[in-house]
Order: sequence, then structure tokens, then C-alpha cells
Amino acid sequence: MMSHVLNRWEPENTEFWNKEGSSIANRNLWISIPSLMLAFAVWMLWSVVAANLDKGGFHFSKDQLFFLTALPALSGATLRIFYSFLVPVFGGRKWTAISTASLLIPAIGMGFALQDPTTSYSTLLILALLCGLGGGNFSSSMANISFFFPKSRKGYATGMNAGIGNLGVSVVQFLTPLVISSAMFGVAISGEGFLFHNPKTNVDHLFWLGNAGFVWVPFIIAATLAAWFGMNDIASAKASFADQAIIFKRKHNWLMCWLYVGTFGSFIGFSAGFAMLIKAQFPEIEVAKFAFLGPLAGALARPIGGMIADKVGGARLTFWVFVAMALTIIGGILPALHDHQFMVFLCAFIGMFILTGLGNGSTFCMIPLIFQIGRERAAAGKGELAMKQARLDAAKESAAVLGFSGAIGAYGGFFIPQGFGTSIKLTGSPDIALYVFVGFYVTCMVITWWYYSRKGAEVPC
Repeated sequence: MMSHVLNRWEPENTEFWNKEGSSIANRNLWISIPSLMLAFAVWMLWSVVAANLDKGGFHFSKDQLFFLTALPALSGATLRIFYSFLVPVFGGRKWTAISTASLLIPAIGMGFALQDPTTSYSTLLILALLCGLGGGNFSSSMANISFFFPKSRKGYATGMNAGIGNLGVSVVQFLTPLVISSAMFGVAISGEGFLFHNPKTNVDHLFWLGNAGFVWVPFIIAATLAAWFGMNDIASAKASFADQAIIFKRKHNWLMCWLYVGTFGSFIGFSAGFAMLIKAQFPEIEVAKFAFLGPLAGALARPIGGMIADKVGGARLTFWVFVAMALTIIGGILPALHDHQFMVFLCAFIGMFILTGLGNGSTFCMIPLIFQIGRERAAAGKGELAMKQARLDAAKESAAVLGFSGAIGAYGGFFIPQGFGTSIKLTGSPDIALYVFVGFYVTCMVITWWYYSRKGAEVPC
């Protein structure tokens, strides 16, 4: 019978890694990925459901709809702060299974609430907050996977886990319009449906909006069972919250949080607001045909970013990503909005998503290196035992930072759609929000260059 607790785990030991470590690590990675994909799907459900609420008989203002898309990011980011520290306390296998099972709460809740167009806005707000459970899972998942892989493979591992996991955003935006247009679970579960008259085509359609929640239930159950029976806990990764709290004193923890707001905050924020932004600025466009493309491109780019960072250096790639993001807004998105050129807008935004994905991969490659370099510098000349302990401490510290920076970065998922909604409400266009984003990316360029990528940087990585 397979033991779920690994009492010996030495990924930096080449012999151990080649003999048994690699296969165990990859098994845990490939069970983690679908669990994280489902977490992202549930987290971002409102990014597409909000744009389809009118088809289910719900009628809210643009500002209310943008708030519904932003709220899961707010709760998810806050939960990530706590989830960041739970893997070393509970164990990666146990917490992955528990956190995945928790996704059933918002999925089933939305399934029933969205069947009834008289459901109050306050109830929908509560369900939007509960979708944040999916957002919290990212921090614990990334912290867990970082323990399994050696330094030379961390960019690949975190890139694959997060990159394919991020596909949940595009999957939910592609799949939801399909499942709500069919009584796929029968009247007993899907309900009677709502008759919606499409003014663009002058045709009536039936919609079952509750299916947007119900469709994930069997997959969540399967992923929970796979995590419980197929994953491992690492004994040496055990640590209390007090042990991990040292990261709050680390300057580089806060610097990397800032940079991750720029990369992941942009990815999740644009993902949450993209469909509603298209609907607000290009009302003649069928949102469902295009909204999933940007998050799909960003998710696929993330593992590529991790692998490129392993080769050329995470800081170098991160710096140029921020340069390109600022230029994409100034030279692509803003002119396309002013000229009302949807295809230019779409292509520019897809380019923006790709850049966020590359940056997500490169920043998460930087974090383990920054803390390992720091610990190894402190242990230099003190013997092999001290160096071994330094690497173990660095792994725990960087895992906590990966989770915590993921938490802070996720607040971008709230501020970006809220920024769009506020800018449109006050001025009639999203221009002010986009200029603010450009200014923020400039600060990210400066931090990356000064601390990590320039010649003579404090921690070149």
C-alpha cells in the first residue's frame, strides 16, 4: 500500500531525484493541475455569468455587473493570504483534497440560485464572495508544488501547475455559454429554463443559467478523490505559521508581491473584466465568441514564461514583459478603443494576456531563486550540513512567498474590473483606468531593473 507521507525528500540530490523523486513529483503535479484548473473555473464563473444574466431574466446596471465580476477576486485574494501558510501545517495532500471539495459550495449554490430570476442581488453577491474559495486554492497549490521540485525545475513545475491551471479561466468562459443553452441535466436539476428574446436576431431562446454552476460538480468530486488517494504529504515540509511568518520581515517578499500584482493581477483582472468590457464598449459584438481567447492565450503562455526564465533568467524576462505591457496599452488598446476597431482591440488584448502569462511564469521562477540565493549566501563556508539546512529553510520560505505573493497579486482581479466600471461610470470610457495601469507597470519596470536584472543588482536572478 502506498504511503501518503514522504519521510525522505531531497529533490536537489541528483541520485534520489533520478531514482524516485522525479516520478513522485510529477504524479503530484499532474493531480494538482486539474484541481487548480477547476478552482480557477469556479473563481471566474462570474466573469461570464454576469454577461449572461439578462438571458436568465436578471436585470442589473453595468456598475452592478462589474462589481459581481470583481467581488470573487476580492474574497479569493483575501483567502489566499491564509491559504499561503496552510500546506506546511496540514500537508499538501490533505489540503488539496479539502480545498477542492470546498468548490462544491459555490457551484451548487449558483446552480440553484441562477434558476430563479427573482433571486436578490444580495444573494448573488454572497455567491460571488463564495466563488473566492477557488481563488484561495492557487496559493496553497503553488506552495505545495514548489516543495516537490529541484531549483533547476521550479520554473517548469510552477509554470505548468499555474499555466494549465489558469486554463480554467478560458474553459469557463468557453463552456458556460454552451451549457446554459441546453437542459443538459434534465428538468429535475436544470429547471424549466428562461425564455429570452434576442433583439439582435429577433429570435427567442431558452436558457438554463443554473447549469453554469452544476456542470462543475462531478469534476470537483473526481478531483477531490484523486487528490486524497493519489497525492503525498512531505514530512520535512511541515512548519507552523510562526515559522513561515518570517517572510513578513523580508524585503524581497514585498517587492515580489508588487511585481506579481503587475503580472498575475493583470491576468486575473483582465480575465474578470474582459467580457463586460467588450459588452460595454462594443455592444454589437457577441461576447461569448471572443471572451475566452485572451485568458486562453495567457494561460498557455505561463509555462512558456517559466521555461524561458529557466534559460535566460526570470528578472530579465520580467523587465521586458512590463515594458511590452505598457506599450501594448498605449500603442494598441487605447487607439483601438478611440477608433472603435474591435479586431485591433481584440488582438492587442490577446497580446496583453500573452505578456501577463509570460510574466506570471518568470516572476514565479524568480521567487525560489531569490530566497535560495539569500539563504546560501548566509550559510557559505559553514559546512555541508549548514548548506543543506539553508536550502530546506529556503524551500519553506519561498513556498510561503509564492503563496503570499499570489494572494496580494490576486487583488488585481478586483481593482481592474472595478477600475473599468468606475472609469466608464465617471467618464464614459475606460481610458483613465488604462492610463493608471500604464503608470503602475512603469513602477514594476524600475523595481525589476534595480533589484534583480541590472548589472550589480542586489539579487541577480
